[in-house]
Amino acid sequence: MADRPQRAAVLGRPVSHSLSPLLHRAAYAALGLSAWSYDALDVGAEDLPELLAGLGEEWRGFSVTMPCKQAAVAVADVVEPLPRLLGAANTLVRTPAGWRAENTDVAGVGTALQVAGVDEVGHAAVLGAGGTAAAAAVALASLGAGQVDVVVREPARAADVVRVLETLGVTARVLPLAGARVEAPVVVSTVPVAGQPAVAALEWHRGQTVLDVLYAPWPTPLAERVSAAGGAVIGGLEVLFWQATAQVELMTGRPAPIGAMRAALDAR
Repeated sequence: MADRPQRAAVLGRPVSHSLSPLLHRAAYAALGLSAWSYDALDVGAEDLPELLAGLGEEWRGFSVTMPCKQAAVAVADVVEPLPRLLGAANTLVRTPAGWRAENTDVAGVGTALQVAGVDEVGHAAVLGAGGTAAAAAVALASLGAGQVDVVVREPARAADVVRVLETLGVTARVLPLAGARVEAPVVVSTVPVAGQPAVAALEWHRGQTVLDVLYAPWPTPLAERVSAAGGAVIGGLEVLFWQATAQVELMTGRPAPIGAMRAALDAR
């Protein structure tokens, strides 16, 4: 079994920019998994059911990015509690029972914050309201957040994030982006590139820690603005890195070679 070809890939559209192949291939090399390969497949959400149905047994797992995260939950044979809560999965793993949906985005955000020294959170904020925002909300709750402000351009779009927070017993407060005062000491921004000017224009303060899930181009306008105000910035590469280490472990059943994966990321 160990010498038979084993395949994995990242799924999404667009996907050519993804650094997941770099990280996973570095892990396979360090683990001595010479029969394993990792590719990038340009796939839309509507293509996912047909793709999975036609795969051979050599396929072991997928990293799932936009726009396929919700579809991954819908097509999975087994859905773990976390992706069920979020309604989104960023990982599919082959099991004897079929494809299992997992979510390592929460671990990615949480570990990135902890490595940067954020061990406990009381009051936090999330900028944005998509699937990554919901994952960030769970990560903040896991670090002890009792209140999370959800800052969005259109308050009605915050419903899913609010639902997740209330399910976890966390107080959710929705703030419209226009004129928002983000007072929380810990902030996670999931705002895409197009929305960066608006969030960068908010008033930022010394002592705030802001995790921006974007990593290209870097630094983002938000990162530059927070740094100029004396705040601490965590880049999205940290989230990508830590969610990938968790995926490697889920797919291979082996501990992730963190040093080798970090070296590959640093040398890119």
